[in-house]
Amino acid sequence: MDFTNSSCGESDHRQIEENKPLLGEMSAPEGGKMGAVPCRRAVVHFNGMRYKLLQEGDIQVCVIRHPRTFLSKILTSKFLRRWEPHHLTLADNSLTSATPTGYMEDSMPYSAIEDVQLLSWENAPKYCLQLTFPGGTVLLQAANSYLRDQWFHSLQWKKKIYKYKKVLSNPNRWEVVLKEIRSLVDMALTSPLQDDSIHQAPLEIVSKLLSESINLTTQEHESIIVAIAPLLENNHPPPDLCEFFCKHCRERPRSMVVIEVFTPVVQRILKHNMDFGKCPRLRLFTQEYILALNELNAGMEVVKKFIHSMHGPTANCPHPRVLPNLVAVCLAAIYSCYEEFINSRDNSPSLKEIRNGCQQQCDRKPNIPLRLLHTNPDLVSQEVTSADSRHKTVIVTSNEVHVEVERNNTVNQKLKANTGNDSEPNLIDCLLISPACSTMSIELSPQAERVLECYVEILKILSDYDDWRPALASLLQPIPFPKEALAHETFTKELKYVIQRFAEDPRQEVHSCLLSVRAGKDGWFQLYSPGGVACDDDGELFASMVRVCNNVHILMGSCYKTKKFLLSLAENKLGPCMLLALRGNQTMVEVGEPARTEHTLH
Repeated sequence: MDFTNSSCGESDHRQIEENKPLLGEMSAPEGGKMGAVPCRRAVVHFNGMRYKLLQEGDIQVCVIRHPRTFLSKILTSKFLRRWEPHHLTLADNSLTSATPTGYMEDSMPYSAIEDVQLLSWENAPKYCLQLTFPGGTVLLQAANSYLRDQWFHSLQWKKKIYKYKKVLSNPNRWEVVLKEIRSLVDMALTSPLQDDSIHQAPLEIVSKLLSESINLTTQEHESIIVAIAPLLENNHPPPDLCEFFCKHCRERPRSMVVIEVFTPVVQRILKHNMDFGKCPRLRLFTQEYILALNELNAGMEVVKKFIHSMHGPTANCPHPRVLPNLVAVCLAAIYSCYEEFINSRDNSPSLKEIRNGCQQQCDRKPNIPLRLLHTNPDLVSQEVTSADSRHKTVIVTSNEVHVEVERNNTVNQKLKANTGNDSEPNLIDCLLISPACSTMSIELSPQAERVLECYVEILKILSDYDDWRPALASLLQPIPFPKEALAHETFTKELKYVIQRFAEDPRQEVHSCLLSVRAGKDGWFQLYSPGGVACDDDGELFASMVRVCNNVHILMGSCYKTKKFLLSLAENKLGPCMLLALRGNQTMVEVGEPARTEHTLH
């Protein structure tokens, strides 16, 4: 068949209304200006019979060409018509047959179909569709009325989606583009078809449009976000759309669009996402959204209200995925604060090299720029080395971090001494042995400091919920932070609140997570013990962890084998324990004498 190209345009009217902010009075920035566009649109959903979107199926096909002569009129009469069975596929661009012969020898492009209608002729065959194209008509006959309607709505959907892809692929005037986007969204919301692609296809079209159009004003940003907001109520945004949302959060954190449109989207992500590893841009969008909330005048109060809305008013959170997703977002954000510092240390040994007792010389990958902070990726690194000298100094300078590292013979001897040991060093030993961490001073940029402060505060808020505390302690038991963070005094000082909450919890599944996850690995108990890299309070938190609600026997009886525990204290922490006991710490008074006895016996 010979089909000619044709195109048509449609647009529908839509209604816009404003709703109240989802986070209450704290969501609006005090004294800030609101956007000129309404932040919510009325959602009109289809009510009626639903159909599954067809991708392929068996159907009868008949073609009737417009009669031009008396002979063609006779040949197209109903007495000489013939029906052909075909297995048709509704592709993205055309209607094709699995057996390209007869009427369907050539595929039928959607651009050539002028109209799709239910057959309304007098004495017409049952259950037929009429596809009008230049020069004739294609009749499709289904087995029953339900299949006919399913083919009808599926063909209409494929034809309209193809049209919108063509129209929005070459935007000229943004007023027309915005009108077409609204029409596309309304079509998806009122479609009787049920399929994941019904809402995802429009989002992907808009996502591709935005990725190719970089010179958009703030007003155009907000207008597009408001237009597609109804589709995001039950769907995750595609990756490119997440990038667009992240950009808006960074540039306009006080916009009401962030509060009213992004809040339900992020809530849905946290409730239903199963793996951020498969969709990392969803995690980045969630990070940027929380940072935007933190930029409001109320700051952390808004973030706290948001977390409370995710937990719910009941004692137990009804959504099991919220806590793991929030923790994943926090860990990634905290890592991003040290990412440039980690990547800029080109000659520092990796943790594996430290554990092997030697530093291998190898080519390192180039620095990876921060994905969250979006600072200048240009780094200036200087390294002064001397192969024959006994001292080595490494100076790393970047826009984010200034580090001065020194290594002396004592560290070298300790490193060589551990080379022959087959047991795996613990984290604290790695921090002490590492040439890059022996003397470390970390200074983050103001932006990185704000990010770190925000997400450590979120971990504190999470630890305040009784039902979340066991799972949070379990997630943080194998220490998930980079060793650079554990060597950062600001971070360990702020995280002390979370560890204190774990230590005060009487439940064994909580305070037992203060211990290492397996032998040879140090946990929070060792990290905050006297002499540990995070201890800055002369062992007060350490005593609190041992005490556990003023009852030392709870911890010793449920978490430790008492003899092994006392022997460990005697060998490693006897001095600090005795010092705390002399200062009047009741817990250390109870532990100190048995520990000294075990040390004497062994």
